[in-house]
Amino acid sequence: MFLALNEMKHSKLRYALVIGVVFLIAYLVFFLTGLAYGLAQANRSGIDKWQADYILLSDEANLTLNRSVVSMQQAKEIKADQKAILGQLSGVVYAKGQTDDPKIDVSFFGIQADEFLKPAINQGKMFSKDNEVVVDQSLKDQYNLALGDRLVIADNTQTLKIVGFTKQATFNVAPIIYMNLTTYKNIRFGQTQTDQDFPISAVIVKGQVKNYPKQLEKIAIPTFIKELPGYRAQNLTFGFMIGFLIAIAAIVIGIFIYILTMQKKAIFGVMKAQGIASFYIGKSVLIQTCILTFLGIGLGLICTYGSSLVLPKAVPFLIHWPFYLVIGLGMLIIAGASSLFSVGTIVKIDPLKAIS
Repeated sequence: MFLALNEMKHSKLRYALVIGVVFLIAYLVFFLTGLAYGLAQANRSGIDKWQADYILLSDEANLTLNRSVVSMQQAKEIKADQKAILGQLSGVVYAKGQTDDPKIDVSFFGIQADEFLKPAINQGKMFSKDNEVVVDQSLKDQYNLALGDRLVIADNTQTLKIVGFTKQATFNVAPIIYMNLTTYKNIRFGQTQTDQDFPISAVIVKGQVKNYPKQLEKIAIPTFIKELPGYRAQNLTFGFMIGFLIAIAAIVIGIFIYILTMQKKAIFGVMKAQGIASFYIGKSVLIQTCILTFLGIGLGLICTYGSSLVLPKAVPFLIHWPFYLVIGLGMLIIAGASSLFSVGTIVKIDPLKAIS
């Protein structure tokens, strides 16, 4: 430790450059991780709020919610510990109830207010009448919507009144608008069908499914999330990018330390001639690498957190500290392992040849 710190104090600029490189790579890794996690949550947060075990879709829907059509009779035939019916529809609404205001892509969720799919309300109240809705908090943050504001549905004369807000309720990156089943039916089918016979999208189950019609398919919620359009491809893409960046960071640090080691070959030769063990010198190089990496990672974390405070609300960026801790430790361990090449070089140094 003494040798490592004193050498860094003596060559501040040289080691500052190494810390700067680690910082830039760490910052990029953490920022991409925040984007990946934010996008993943924007796809699935509305599903996570169910805290359910299974979803039943029509067997021809190919695990896709908006393609599924389930009749009310089929929903009644399902025997399960707890079940809730869901009608889902993608749509567009105008903020503030004016057609010249911004268009917002949303996901309509038709639910029953007394079933477990109802969202937790953080402002306002749960809907109790037709055309009353509870919406995701992002609509308030991005479009300055407030309780009592009305939303106009595109290609529809119907308006919706906001009576409540809920947090982290998005589906396929679109904010969710919760409503009762009658409002959902009127949006999707108009007034042509009675409340008793209109089809829904799915039945959500908590606990075990005891019996269900053969026209339906029972899907575990984790499997359903993985099959969301684009979800798996997006996560794999970000995962490979982050993994390669960590590997690149380790290689860059290893190269820097190796070059510095070769530059100090004569000095290490003198030290070995004075009786200083190779283990002590190699340990100093390893400690030095860990300190440089730790400082770069720390600066990267600080800048990532600072960036999260100034990013626009529209950017799906979320900090997840457990992910950052694992990635930071991974970078630190891999960087330490990469420095072992330099340690091996130190062990092979012949004092006589190095001095000459």
